[in-house]
Amino acid sequence: MSVPVMTALPDTAPPPARDGLAVRVARWSATHRWTVVGLWVLAVALAVVIGGATGTKTLTGAQSGSGESGRADVVLDRAGFPDPPVEQVLVQSRDGAALGSQGEAAAADVAAAVRGLDGVADVGAPVPSADGTALLVPVTLDVGDLTGSAADDAAEAAVLPVLDAVAGVQADHPDLRVVQSGGSSLDAVVGEQLEEDFLRAELLSLPVTLVVLLVAFGALFAAGVPLLLGLTAVGGALGLVALVSQLTPVDASTSSVVLLIGMAVGVDYALFYVRRAREERRHGAPTALSVELAAATSGRAVLTSGIAVAVAMAGMYLAGSPVFTSFATGTILVVLVSVVGSLTVLPATLALLGRGIERPRVPLLGRLVGRSDDSRVWTAVVRRVVARPGVSLVVGTGVLLAMAAPALGMQTANPGIDALSRDSEVVRAHDAIAAAYPQEGSTDQVVVWRADGGRLGAAAVRDAAADLVDRLPDPSAAGEVELSPDGTVARLSVAGTGAAGSAEAKAALAELRQDVVPATLGSVPGASTAVTGATAGDVDFGATMSQRLPIVIGFVLALTVVVLTVAFRSLMVALIAAVLTLLSVGAAYGVLVLVFQSTWAEALLGFTSTGSIVSWIPLFLFVVLFGLSMDYHVFVVSRVREAAQAGIPLPLAVTTGVSRSAGVVTSAAVVMVAVFSIFATLSMLEFKQLGVGLAVAVLVDATLVRGVLLPATMAALGERTWWLPRWLRWLPAAAH
Repeated sequence: MSVPVMTALPDTAPPPARDGLAVRVARWSATHRWTVVGLWVLAVALAVVIGGATGTKTLTGAQSGSGESGRADVVLDRAGFPDPPVEQVLVQSRDGAALGSQGEAAAADVAAAVRGLDGVADVGAPVPSADGTALLVPVTLDVGDLTGSAADDAAEAAVLPVLDAVAGVQADHPDLRVVQSGGSSLDAVVGEQLEEDFLRAELLSLPVTLVVLLVAFGALFAAGVPLLLGLTAVGGALGLVALVSQLTPVDASTSSVVLLIGMAVGVDYALFYVRRAREERRHGAPTALSVELAAATSGRAVLTSGIAVAVAMAGMYLAGSPVFTSFATGTILVVLVSVVGSLTVLPATLALLGRGIERPRVPLLGRLVGRSDDSRVWTAVVRRVVARPGVSLVVGTGVLLAMAAPALGMQTANPGIDALSRDSEVVRAHDAIAAAYPQEGSTDQVVVWRADGGRLGAAAVRDAAADLVDRLPDPSAAGEVELSPDGTVARLSVAGTGAAGSAEAKAALAELRQDVVPATLGSVPGASTAVTGATAGDVDFGATMSQRLPIVIGFVLALTVVVLTVAFRSLMVALIAAVLTLLSVGAAYGVLVLVFQSTWAEALLGFTSTGSIVSWIPLFLFVVLFGLSMDYHVFVVSRVREAAQAGIPLPLAVTTGVSRSAGVVTSAAVVMVAVFSIFATLSMLEFKQLGVGLAVAVLVDATLVRGVLLPATMAALGERTWWLPRWLRWLPAAAH
């Protein structure tokens, strides 16, 4: 199919119809500009202040689980077993020699230093290592009668003075290694890393985004408006998340996810709007008309895209995990806040600034940016693509399939201690303790309770537990059965011979769950049973992700197709979006496997490969990428349809639409890639994987997909691009 030869791309007159929700809201906002700006600032400030005052309730470890182990963790959390947190202080010779009196003196100093602290309940006797080169001093923290998240918070507060006291003993014994680690200190380290990562991402993302926007607009005010919208959207959404968490606790990482998505989406939406308003003003439209025309085009695209993104994010509610539920809530809130801001305060701000948005001009850039609607580079590329759509489709699809191929070997696992940065002394102390006191294996906990909440028959439970122990390959691996203070829950610990998550541990868990427990404790009348532990949690989370991923994919695909079909009155446009986005996601998966399941990029990105991808990343990436890719698809197709409705032949309409959206799509993609790449520099492994996956997918989506595959597909289909089945022709002629 050939493209008409033209020296310049045609104008897309007549102008779009100025009706619909986006235009009406924009017109009212521009008319009442000071009121709208004031209400927006007030609303964001109230959300931030009230959210900060209430605080954000986070999920406890027990609440974060899934599957059988998740149910058991919740039961144990409510049972109130007296399980005070225990920290371990290691006293070790630095040269590997046996500890003498100096080591005993250091252990005694540790006991003396921590015993008088308010947060310490007990200090145990030092335990020597098998080779005599280390002593381990157990320190029991005092959390009173607290349970659940309250106990976790109290333990994290109590452990800080202990760490300080141990550091003081270390200073007094420089020839020895005196270090501390344990569940509470590790939780404190993780919390500190999350806080530092969040602050670092926030501080880095702002100047990087501003630089990109300055290059895109060539003027400070024009660049500042999208940045301010993104910041206020994130701030307002975080306040709302804090309020929602009072009803449903959220994962601690939710704030980072909100920042990640909010800055990308908020800046993108404002960028689309501001660029279109500048384009219309350059064509001679006064400020009020340029705002309305931007609302009729980019504003409508923002509304459609926002709905599509929110629908995609809602797929995480079906993931079967409280962590994903909190991610869904946070991302939907920040997207909706961004859409509301784009449709209200953005046109009000543009009306206030008028032509002043072009000031102050950046030297040199101010003269080069914004002189033309079209991108010369992308015009040349798309003309060649449209001229040979079949070849372009084959080559482009082949490249993406090649990038996706490594994903066939993807391995997933929950991040454990191996995923934490070794920059922390507490993490290094954990490694030293594990080396000096090697664990015999993982531990499974069998939990028994009555579904009606009643008391268990103690005698029947003990008899069944004794039968269970007799059936074990090594009866000595089981401890004593314990009953909760109110007699409603019982638990039995069974030690394994393999490390947590190993093949041996998983095999032992399977036998315990499938054969041993059902035949023993599972036969107690009225009793419910479940097995939990590190291995069980890993297995259950992986199984939940595997089971739910097809459901989530189906949900997101179906609803996204519905939204785009209604928006463009074309089922074919919606199907094209779904297929092309799946290719982008596959490419991102493949790159993730290449980078993180291998070791070649460890020094480059500062991580230690675990040989796997964090279990929640694939599902989260799919949902987020499917939503974010709609930004570009909706914007580009909107420009193509606008040209086609002006009577331009479809091949040239495709070239016109892609070329005139190329500048803003490129700028938006650079912002997203820059923000996501910052996350790849953070200390937490999951954020590194998330940042790399998102950055790669957005880069592929904004270049190969939107610049080659989309125009090639539309050119190959011709007028069939707008195909709508007869039974759907009742849909309105345009989405408002």
